[in-house]
Amino acid sequence: MATEQRPFHLVVFGASGFTGQFVTEEVAREQVDPERSSRLPWAVAGRSREKLQRVLEKAALKLGRPTLSSEVGIIICDIANPASLDEMAKQATVVLNCVGPFLELMQLKYHEKAADKGVYIIGSSGFDSIPADLGVIYTRNKMNGTLTAVESFLTIHSGPEGLSIHDGTWKSAIYGFGDQSNLRKLRNASNLKPVPLIGPKLKRRWPISYCRELKGYSIPFMGSDVSVVKRTQRYLYENLEESPVQYAAYVTVGGITSVIKLMFAGLFFLFFVRFGIGRQLLIKFPWFFSFGYFSKQGPTQKQIDAASFTLTFFGQGYSQGLGTDKNKPNIKICTQVKGPEAGYVATPIAMVQAAMTLLNDASDLPKAGGVFTPGAAFSKTKLIDRLNKHGIEFSVISSSEV
Repeated sequence: MATEQRPFHLVVFGASGFTGQFVTEEVAREQVDPERSSRLPWAVAGRSREKLQRVLEKAALKLGRPTLSSEVGIIICDIANPASLDEMAKQATVVLNCVGPFLELMQLKYHEKAADKGVYIIGSSGFDSIPADLGVIYTRNKMNGTLTAVESFLTIHSGPEGLSIHDGTWKSAIYGFGDQSNLRKLRNASNLKPVPLIGPKLKRRWPISYCRELKGYSIPFMGSDVSVVKRTQRYLYENLEESPVQYAAYVTVGGITSVIKLMFAGLFFLFFVRFGIGRQLLIKFPWFFSFGYFSKQGPTQKQIDAASFTLTFFGQGYSQGLGTDKNKPNIKICTQVKGPEAGYVATPIAMVQAAMTLLNDASDLPKAGGVFTPGAAFSKTKLIDRLNKHGIEFSVISSSEV
């Protein structure tokens, strides 16, 4: 990607938001990475110069970089002012968007326009859904044969002070679930042909199931991972003629007490999110309705430092030369993606390394621009290697022929 014509290689848009401030800190770390031959020209963008300046001052203090504020550009723009967004975009090679929106709507409205302009729009590039999407691709690449189906299990680890998630994530979930009917209409209107089923159909687990391998209960993961992985697999099949992989995602919840607690929280959420007044109550009282998992204050630094995640993949498929039509899968593989706290450490790492991949691996991206999932955009790049070097680690746990 050409960078010499624009003053900034990276711009963090929404840098003064709760997640944006952590992304800003991660770009500042990348700026002085010892493997870099020169400093990275970058800027922060948002509505308030004062708030952006405070974010830079906070990052400078945390990282021991007193001159940081003078090294970073500031761009004033507002989503209510499209002209200001145009001016921001003209100054950046890559924009790290910490504001929104939904990828599927973006794909429908802007894929062709982006392709015509040679612009790459890559959504879901944080914890949702780079570990899952790239994890399936990593599992496929490590199997000595044809991978046909994968189940993933997310385990969140916390320290003695427990977990807390900022209510911005809670609001995103509320708006996402509240818009489910429109999303279904959008998917139906796309009239996509079904992707072929390779091997036996992956059976869905019960809403509450016991995972023997992980020795704990699990429930379906309600995030965007399944949707993103499915779109990636469709892209790889239709454009690169790769065998599509079936996918299901779950989250481990420990013992039966946690199961009961989450069941009540889930029922409350699914009931209230259906109505306008219910959504207002959910937004106003996140701590109450989430049983303490979400708050307006977000996690403390101690909670962030003590938290981590493990995403375990169980895959099955066929050894080379074995037909998939009548035979049962004869290979199993287990892989993992492990990393630091998911929302405010792993997400910034994933976003920034995705941006560095765009800047440095342009020849390995899809040949034309467009709106892509992470796996569609980065399957042929060195993103997994970059993530491994920055604390999001991909590994093979076991692989065996049945």
